[in-house]
Amino acid sequence: MTEIIIGIDLGTTNSEVAIVQGGQVIVIGDALGQKILPSFVGIGENNEILVGEPARNQYVLYPERTIKSVKRKMGEDIKLEMGDQSYSPQEVSAIILKRLKNIAEDYLKQPVQKAVITVPAYFSDAQRQATREAGKIAGLDVVRVINEPTAAALVYEAAQKEHKRVLVYDLGGGTFDVSVVSIEEDVVEVVASHGNNHLGGDDFDQKLVEHILKFLSEKQGVDIKTDRKALARINRAAEAAKRALSDKPYVTVEEEYLTEQEGMPVNLSIELERYEYEKMISSYIEETLESVHTALEDAKLIAADIDEIVLVGGSTRTPLVGQRLKEEFGLAPKSGVDPDLCVAMGAAMQAARIAGDTVSSVLVDIT
Repeated sequence: MTEIIIGIDLGTTNSEVAIVQGGQVIVIGDALGQKILPSFVGIGENNEILVGEPARNQYVLYPERTIKSVKRKMGEDIKLEMGDQSYSPQEVSAIILKRLKNIAEDYLKQPVQKAVITVPAYFSDAQRQATREAGKIAGLDVVRVINEPTAAALVYEAAQKEHKRVLVYDLGGGTFDVSVVSIEEDVVEVVASHGNNHLGGDDFDQKLVEHILKFLSEKQGVDIKTDRKALARINRAAEAAKRALSDKPYVTVEEEYLTEQEGMPVNLSIELERYEYEKMISSYIEETLESVHTALEDAKLIAADIDEIVLVGGSTRTPLVGQRLKEEFGLAPKSGVDPDLCVAMGAAMQAARIAGDTVSSVLVDIT
């Protein structure tokens, strides 16, 4: 029996854990079947550590007791405040990794000690080392750190024999990265990468939040910018609306008793149309396309040289993303693998290969 090595996508906004079993890649869910763990860590009211959804829920009301997007701080020699305690970025990341390790152990019914963890292609040696240290704190021997675009390409092109150039377009909650990946005879190589560490689906949410706040102000004369609880509800409603608009041409956002004004309840009811929403975010999408062309230039390629486009990250579900890429490249992006899960799946495939399971593809990463 081969040893168990899990694959982990340690993301800025969300994280996942996967394993190869019987030749199949399985993204492992928690006790509730949730496969996506929000990358939030917090200290609860009774000083207990919160990780995932409970920490995310707490963040909107008690940001001073919660840490999000710790990945952006990896490799920095700083302390992060959480309640009255302070932690290094590695220690916070380790809490997320420990939770993923526990999820895998609950599923496998045995201890897990080894992992392959993914990082952005642009991560420095210091950031990669910090990721390894986080794994160690969590009780994991990190046998390999691999680039996220390589992992994503691996899922789609694992058995590729002919030479292909793949564009991996990764739009997450808080970050955007694009990579040109070359695949030939089972060798996967990241040729060029570019991106923006502060652009993602969270910005799309914010545009919707601003739109809703403007509606409340102009139509109902209500300003709730200082009402933390009401704002938290609007943030959640905006995120839900964004997701719904990926599938529907319009959505109605309704929140009863959002707040009070002069002793009277304030209710929200607003219809949002997809074309309206796409106008709000189009400048962000164009910004990502500038990065795409920069990556192509760095790889000394033109759009016509790209054979496949792979989408990574939940924010790529916004139809405008696929539409604009198709216009630029004359190619429809590949679908078939959940964009939220494909990086973890690629990490698991690489982990299986290291463990001696039969999985094709050899990885060559730029660092």
